[in-house]
Amino acid sequence: MPCSLARRLQWGTVSTSPITEAAPMSLCARAPHVPADRLVAEMVPPPRFDSVRFETYVPDPNQPSQTEAVAVLSSFAAGLGGAHAVGTKRRWFAKKQAAAPGPRGVYLDGGYGVGKTHLLASLWHATPAEPALKAFGTFVELTNLVGALGFQQTVATLSDHRLLCIDEFELDDPGDTVLVSSLLRRLVEQGVALAATSNTLPGKLGEGRFAAADFLREIQGLSAHFRPLRIDGEDYRHRGLPEAPAPYSEEQVTKAAYATEGAALDDFPQLLDHLSRVHPSRYGALTDGVRAVCLTDVRPVPDQSTALRLVVLADRLYDREVPVLASGVPFDRLFSDEMLNGGYRKKYFRAISRLTALARDAKGLVAQ
Repeated sequence: MPCSLARRLQWGTVSTSPITEAAPMSLCARAPHVPADRLVAEMVPPPRFDSVRFETYVPDPNQPSQTEAVAVLSSFAAGLGGAHAVGTKRRWFAKKQAAAPGPRGVYLDGGYGVGKTHLLASLWHATPAEPALKAFGTFVELTNLVGALGFQQTVATLSDHRLLCIDEFELDDPGDTVLVSSLLRRLVEQGVALAATSNTLPGKLGEGRFAAADFLREIQGLSAHFRPLRIDGEDYRHRGLPEAPAPYSEEQVTKAAYATEGAALDDFPQLLDHLSRVHPSRYGALTDGVRAVCLTDVRPVPDQSTALRLVVLADRLYDREVPVLASGVPFDRLFSDEMLNGGYRKKYFRAISRLTALARDAKGLVAQ
């Protein structure tokens, strides 16, 4: 069933004037079933990185490590053109090849704003293999895949891939870190090449990055398979959170939703409740065909589990460049001080930043 607000708005009981446009959709009315093959097929660079390539990365002339990174990654991609180096899942006619010399993985070590995701997506695009043999996703998407498919099925599904790129490898949850480390170990045994960037440890947030030595220590036993690649540059993390735009009135949000083709309109607390009944691996499918998300009565999230689900939804909306129009409190007041000072604060900072950007993108939806 749709959220109650969406049902009320269908009858025009919120706006002071009749609403004649077609009723918007409701995210709360959606309970998508996502087949396993779609979950894997969607592990590609997000739309905002569709067109990035090594050639479109502009190195800072004052940072030679950026130019070196492009050269090293280009060479790494070219070396992945053959079949698996090792592995047991092969067609009966495939010829086993000797392992390629050197590490089968790269770790991009650098601060915020130096283009690590640009380079990681460029590596995916440059690797000479069809998309079905390459996977790109965030750490959260990878753990959600394991949650949806199970560990063994995830290994079986990814073991024929030539490359797995993991953006924002998160190390704030020891259990998830061990889980993904075990998965990567099994994939390396099958000859899958790896590339990763990582987030900052909670205790090192002020440094703006997670150092290579710490990353290699955390991924237990896999350090020999990674070549750390340092990318120097200005660290944008120290600029702090962007100021969130002022929210609109409920009537403005409602009218914009009815006037915008492909818009979804939902009551924020009810949407948070709905997210608890949808597996995070399906949040991308939840937004299929949605061209704008309109939210009423945005308020601080009540607990950490709810907050972490909202982070995943914010990531999926940001990846798909879906503008978000809202009434209620500004997005920089979504999370409590306790949350912003706790172990998951990096996730919450990212969610605020991304929702703020999407809120700015939504300004054009409101009639002036």
